[in-house]
Amino acid sequence: MADSKYLVGVFDDGDELLHAVEDIRHQGVKIHEAYTPFAVHGLDRALGYSFPRMGVAAFLFGITGTCCALLLTFWTMGVDWPINIGGKNFFPFPTNIPIVFELTVLLAAFGMSFTFFFMEDMGPTAKPIIFDVRSTDDKFVLAIDLAKNKLSEGDISKILKESGASEVNVKEV
Repeated sequence: MADSKYLVGVFDDGDELLHAVEDIRHQGVKIHEAYTPFAVHGLDRALGYSFPRMGVAAFLFGITGTCCALLLTFWTMGVDWPINIGGKNFFPFPTNIPIVFELTVLLAAFGMSFTFFFMEDMGPTAKPIIFDVRSTDDKFVLAIDLAKNKLSEGDISKILKESGASEVNVKEV
């Protein structure tokens, strides 16, 4: 038996989808997600998403990489294995800049990747829900979870049709 029942509206154009999202949300319908074959400018704001905080995660992982690189170079060249090379000090900062930069970028990239996979539940055991296979080709799909809405299936279907959906399907997941 299926856990959730979704109403899936299929649109032919990104602008139609964008205007439909605004109209549908204005009528009080909660939208689960919109799936598009390419990015539609303004769709994230129309769906009501807040500003993404991936930049904060990137900054924190980058600072962690910088601190680890500075600690690594200071420890290895100044404490663990101090070698006096040409009368220079034990911790020459300019020679360590490439190491610090590379470790900063490495930890920021890996940290953002793992954070994204964790936050979006895209692990190796995750099973994606595909509402309409044409959403990766040429169609724009709007999925509405019927359990999270107060309106009936017929009312939401009518709203989708009035908003420009070329077809409306029911998907049980």
